[in-house]
Amino acid sequence: MIKACIFDLDGTIADTVESIARAVNRVLIYFGLPAQPVEAYNFYAGDGFDMALRRALYDAGDTEGRFLAEGIPLGRAWFNEDPLYHVKPYAGMPEVLFELKKQVPIAVCSNKPHEAAIHVVESVYGKGFFDWIQGQMEGIPKKPSPIGPLAIADRFEAKPEECLYFGDTNTDMKTGLAAGMYTVGVTWGFRPRSELIENGAMALIDRPQEILQVYKEKNNEQNQTDCQ
Repeated sequence: MIKACIFDLDGTIADTVESIARAVNRVLIYFGLPAQPVEAYNFYAGDGFDMALRRALYDAGDTEGRFLAEGIPLGRAWFNEDPLYHVKPYAGMPEVLFELKKQVPIAVCSNKPHEAAIHVVESVYGKGFFDWIQGQMEGIPKKPSPIGPLAIADRFEAKPEECLYFGDTNTDMKTGLAAGMYTVGVTWGFRPRSELIENGAMALIDRPQEILQVYKEKNNEQNQTDCQ
């Protein structure tokens, strides 16, 4: 039996790229560097805010990271002023998750700081919609460390192989695989299909509605295995 479904946040259950781009571009402009196009943040994001800033600074001309130390606290502060800027759930995702949570616990595992992850998820989906929200905090390092997903599995008294992990980047694929979970790449997020395939996605889905199909298929497969 599948006992938990765990989802990445940015690019998986919510389109957050504009909120990240807005804060980082503000840092770039502050240092006299050119703002980067929003679509570039599909590749800058995915490994935490600090890494997104580092990548953007490099592409904007700060190849030696001279502005990184000063830029990180500025960027974090500006991001926290409006972390929900143009953030929205992907079309069909709330309805799919509502149906899924009738059958299995659902959780979020994000590289955002823990309190920020809770704030964003609860603002988009409502308080209590997810059974657990896990962000980066002391004892829970950033993905691709598998510690976050494994802590969620333990909370639900689930073995890793009884969990589905959904994400949209190479970091997510590495995370799910390292955790020993069935790892599903979603193609509507920040990164291309090729990246997900190259980093070991066990399945790819192109629409949120396919989440229910993957759950049903893997749950049936698990039940058959348990009966053998």
